[in-house]
Amino acid sequence: MKKFLLIIFLLSSVRVFAQDVKISGTVTAAGSNEPLSGATINVKEKILGTTTNSKGQFTLSAGKIKLPFTIVITAIGYDQQEISITSANQTVSTQLAVRTTQLNEVVTSATRVNQSILQSPVSIEKLTTKAIKENPSFTFYDALVNLKGVEAVTSSITYKQVNTRGFNTTGNSRFLQLVDGVDNQTPGLNFSVGNQFGASDLDVESVEIIPGAASALYGPVAFNGLLSIKTKDPFRYQGLAVSVKSGINHVGETFSDTKGLYDFALRFAKSFNDKFAFKLNASYLTGSDWIANDYTDINASIPAANRGPNNPARDALNIYGDEITKNITGVGVVNRTGYEERDLMNYGVYSLKLNGALQYRISNNLEAIYQYNYGRGTASYTGSSRFDLNNFVLQTHRLELKGSNFFIRGYSVVENSHDSYNTRSLGQFINRDWVQDLSGQVVSPADADNMWFTRYEAAYKGNVSGVSANDHTTARTFADKGRFLPGTAAFDAAKDASIHNYGLSGAGVFSNSKFYHTDGQYDFSKYIKVFELLAGGSIREYKMFTNGSLFDDKTNRISINEWGSFLQAGKKLFDDKLKLTASIRYDKNENFKGSFTPRFSGVYSVTPMHNFRASYQTGFRNPTPVDQFIHLNVGPITILGGAPNNSKGLNVYENTYTSASANAFGAAVGAAIGAGTPPATAIAKNKDLLVKSNVAYIKPEQQKAFEIGYKGVVNEKLLVDLNYYHSSYTDFILNTVVIQPTSPVLGADGKPNMAAAGEVANRAVKAFQLYTNASDKVSAHGVSLGLTYLLDRGYVLGGNVTKSNFNLGSANANNIAQYNTPEYSTNMNFGNPNVNNGFGFNINWHWQSQFDWYGTFNGNRPGRIAAYSLFDAQINKKLPKQNTIVKLGASNIFNKHISQSYGSPAIGGIYYVALVFDSPLK
Repeated sequence: MKKFLLIIFLLSSVRVFAQDVKISGTVTAAGSNEPLSGATINVKEKILGTTTNSKGQFTLSAGKIKLPFTIVITAIGYDQQEISITSANQTVSTQLAVRTTQLNEVVTSATRVNQSILQSPVSIEKLTTKAIKENPSFTFYDALVNLKGVEAVTSSITYKQVNTRGFNTTGNSRFLQLVDGVDNQTPGLNFSVGNQFGASDLDVESVEIIPGAASALYGPVAFNGLLSIKTKDPFRYQGLAVSVKSGINHVGETFSDTKGLYDFALRFAKSFNDKFAFKLNASYLTGSDWIANDYTDINASIPAANRGPNNPARDALNIYGDEITKNITGVGVVNRTGYEERDLMNYGVYSLKLNGALQYRISNNLEAIYQYNYGRGTASYTGSSRFDLNNFVLQTHRLELKGSNFFIRGYSVVENSHDSYNTRSLGQFINRDWVQDLSGQVVSPADADNMWFTRYEAAYKGNVSGVSANDHTTARTFADKGRFLPGTAAFDAAKDASIHNYGLSGAGVFSNSKFYHTDGQYDFSKYIKVFELLAGGSIREYKMFTNGSLFDDKTNRISINEWGSFLQAGKKLFDDKLKLTASIRYDKNENFKGSFTPRFSGVYSVTPMHNFRASYQTGFRNPTPVDQFIHLNVGPITILGGAPNNSKGLNVYENTYTSASANAFGAAVGAAIGAGTPPATAIAKNKDLLVKSNVAYIKPEQQKAFEIGYKGVVNEKLLVDLNYYHSSYTDFILNTVVIQPTSPVLGADGKPNMAAAGEVANRAVKAFQLYTNASDKVSAHGVSLGLTYLLDRGYVLGGNVTKSNFNLGSANANNIAQYNTPEYSTNMNFGNPNVNNGFGFNINWHWQSQFDWYGTFNGNRPGRIAAYSLFDAQINKKLPKQNTIVKLGASNIFNKHISQSYGSPAIGGIYYVALVFDSPLK
């Protein structure tokens, strides 16, 4: 910090010897001649600037700046204008032309420098300030699914996960989400929890999405794409803004009454003398979450025809505790009685976001920024179980120095899981607190499951007086005697005790993990002239702490260091019609070999409005901290991360048999002994069935992708965006099970050791689930088309369609991350911001085809996601004198209940009314 402050002091001491410049002027709207309040005036290639007051007037003190220079004037909904300043006291009077819609936006994420979206070398989508204001969905984040090629999965009202180009999950560690350049992932989960801890609608200026590999510029997390959220600069967006949104959901449901949904947000920003500015944000969303109540029997060990509510071995999708099973001789397969998710999950969800930022312009080309974000909330998350992220807290601190051609940024991300828990484990633990023995005494939790099955067996076989024999219903009723019923004091006490008990003895999830990150970049282009050159790099350190509940970190604290750097060069040829760009990045994690990720692209501009592009991109993903260092003994098996240091001294990767060979060996020995062969002879004859495992330590996943596309504007009315991509993937991270005896697995002859084989036969072994990689190669390809057409009188009609295909080839499906992507998805939108007298509207329609969802929640077995369509709509009225917009809208207006991932809740309609007050200062 001392060094950082010294740099600020030295840079602030620099003075350019030139005359004092103070310019003033007025900005109005062409045609109406109305003053434009809040228009931005910036000095080109500097960070110096100001905004207009309510009369459209401005004054800019440029200090000792060399003449001549150029100012850039911008305002939302108007064309940009540049004006040359040639005198020290120049007066400017200008009019900005109205811009009906943004067909040629400026984007930053594609090359990390500003450029026209039409000339981006890769596919990129943008949600503008205007689009956010006109969005009919309940929040701006819900609207992302309407962008071309974007997929969305809803686990909770407060948690939606987005993805691009396949391999979708409910917790996407292959997709990078940035908020003002800060990685928004939680350190323990290793993925962003949607917008739970992000930005409020009032403070979001724009959202950019790069579909597909972006590792060449953004590092390992951007394996499958990038989402970059940019919030509003307090120098440019000043004043008080307040949003009050009230809605309802659970409309027309038989399992829930209609519930209220509320979203409040406030933003205030102020600049002083165009040198110092601050902003404050507060938002709070609360409501009743969607209910996961799919009770389909998913017990794969029972024939499909025998499954259902009357199956004694019923394992319902959203009932937990019923996974505990036993095959009782003379009775059959029986599962314990579970609890519905609605009795275990906290459906009273909320999202609190607090944000503050201070910005100081040290000189005309140097600005210092400090920003603090505090997020706290409750959300439901579908992973290997349904998790309740209850009162989860995420905090970030950001300190940044930036100029017109560079920045250096440092930030920290800290989490506290608080009262979070695993609902599946919770159901199982509550089920172990009340089981009685045959004399009516409550047994210990360790004996509860076995005793419950003993009671069931006794009742079913007629060994209990007064209980009918051979009746599964009466046997279950007897076994369930004393069961804690939801809503009772005993149930609530058992639930609370398990939630606050962490590790294997409870359902609680504990993590106080954090990471620190520093990154920066410098644009050398204006010094080199011959070609463009951009350089940058980053350093990150993870510090994990779960107090032994997930990692072996009670005394052995886990830290992970990684760093990366990149170079990007660009050159225009053939009268600037062809732009070639090449970039390469090198990343090194302390636990893995370094990875090079190059990217090459070319854009050919027939005219500025018609552009063809082609690119070769690469991506890689480092294993997450969990992939590397999980060390969890769950009784019959130990789950072990794949970093070499995590298994040091355990001899697991070196001395184990494959699980498949151990199972085959065990079956053969059992059959031989059953046929009368002496055990020692049976073991000796079959020991060569055992196969020594050859599991490699974990390493990064890899991707290579090609893309071609066209983006252009026809007759200044029609925007066309067409692209095709093909991606190949290797080294997918997976789990494999191995069996470890204490004796060496191989003898001196290189064949399975007799002593080790004996241990396997006698089950005197340990089982480990190891993280490693698959060598299988798969590919995916897809094509997308987007169209936006400007109709007369301000109407806009747009739409897009995406076709995605996955090619498994000869790969083993068990070794590959599941694709989880519909073959077809389409979107259409139609709207007009001002139909008449301040009234506007917008309608969005989304449709996607059916597909099978694979995930750990259902043991990686397929669950069908049916085809569905969603309509969002809003109408609004602008009240200019009151600086207010009144909006009436609905998400999923026809209230179709649809699930976007198997095991997650079905989402219905949200109907709302909103008032947005936005009063700029000056």
